[in-house]
Amino acid sequence: MTIERWVMAVAGAFIFISVNLAVFHSINWLWFTGFIGLNLFQSAFTGVCPLALILKKFGVKSGCAF
Repeated sequence: MTIERWVMAVAGAFIFISVNLAVFHSINWLWFTGFIGLNLFQSAFTGVCPLALILKKFGVKSGCAF
């Protein structure tokens, strides 16, 4: 699996988990959802993604985006 697929999988899982926590626990979990969305938005323009940098250090192979 490439870095791009890992980033999409982790972001999707975090969004799914945080929305469910907002519904079943506390509405404040939507701040975490917003943070994930903002991070994805900025990485589309800057090409800098903290998770991609971490995965690169662990030796995950890179695709064309990162």
